[in-house]
Amino acid sequence: MRNSPGLLLRRAIVGCSALAIFSTFWAAGGPATAAPPAAQPPAAEAESLAFTQRYHALQHGGIVRAANSSISCRSSTKPARPHGPAKTAGTARVTAPACPAARKGAAAANDDFDMFYIDVDNDPNTYNSSRAEVRLPKGARVTYARLYWGGNLRVGEQKPPKDNGRVLIAEPGGAYKDLLADRVVGHRAAGGADAFQASADVTRMVRASRSGLYTVAQVNVAKGRSAAGAWGGWTLMVAYERKAEPLRHLAIWDGFEKLGPREGQVVSLGRLALPEFVRGRVGLVAYNGDRGRKGDSLAVSTGRGTPTVLGDSANPRDDVLNSTIGGPGAAAMERVPAYSNTLGYDSDVLELGKGIRRGGDQLAFRIVSQRDAAWVGALFAAVDAKQ
Repeated sequence: MRNSPGLLLRRAIVGCSALAIFSTFWAAGGPATAAPPAAQPPAAEAESLAFTQRYHALQHGGIVRAANSSISCRSSTKPARPHGPAKTAGTARVTAPACPAARKGAAAANDDFDMFYIDVDNDPNTYNSSRAEVRLPKGARVTYARLYWGGNLRVGEQKPPKDNGRVLIAEPGGAYKDLLADRVVGHRAAGGADAFQASADVTRMVRASRSGLYTVAQVNVAKGRSAAGAWGGWTLMVAYERKAEPLRHLAIWDGFEKLGPREGQVVSLGRLALPEFVRGRVGLVAYNGDRGRKGDSLAVSTGRGTPTVLGDSANPRDDVLNSTIGGPGAAAMERVPAYSNTLGYDSDVLELGKGIRRGGDQLAFRIVSQRDAAWVGALFAAVDAKQ
């Protein structure tokens, strides 16, 4: 969406700032029929939530995630519209691609389309549902799992916020279970949108069910078309212990803050015993990113030297919020549906690689945006520890 929506982050977000600030920020640190949910009071909400560490462990193991969007385009597009200043006065206009082309990866934003629910479960009692695979390595023991969900409540329709803190989830081969947010939900109306994110601990379920396709339904997102656009989805983060893997720092953070040119936040693991070269992965959940609109980046620092901006073939260094669900092994992770352009929902995993500078004992991440506002709901890191 072009206009910044506030999204209800449950425990959510790591916010950001302009690229110009980069040089100075690093100092501190097949489910059964869904039963109607039991009547319960909605979770408490807040327009802003301080970004906090939800989980941390020093153990042999890693973090995997499953994710999918809950809404996508219909086949129709809206008329050609201006995209920035005209190259030739009065003539430069861009026509949105057809919906099938957008789903396959063409540059497009959700406000290009009339958006409608993804619904894969053939259950008349759900209006949206999608699936994604948790893929744990052999011998792994789940130590923590958390589900994040969120989206825009105001598009062509207005969804009631009382349902923000509730979704349905089904483990592989299981029936839907009603899941309630277990912490304050982030919820803010701004920029033509009414955005939220919520989350809940699902460690016991994932520990019992392990690998396979999980289905998440009834994410409270609105369908239709507006300047703010329609968007939403879910991500399941799973930390595990496995003796065959390196000793790693595993951490998950979440909060709820707007990401834009004047808002910024650093996410830090604090003082750590880091090896000579820091290797690992970082995962990011974000909302309202548009493919092809540059100015979004994710950088990492070890406390000294120039921050390293992360990216890969699916996530350009200057367009990391580009509506993708990607990362190492993403092609092997099954999703239903598996759209390439998720039209406003990002759940990415990036390798730290060999580019992280030597020196320092503080690992910190920063997300930056120089465009209109977006929201970042959660971030995880799995980085090698000094042995």
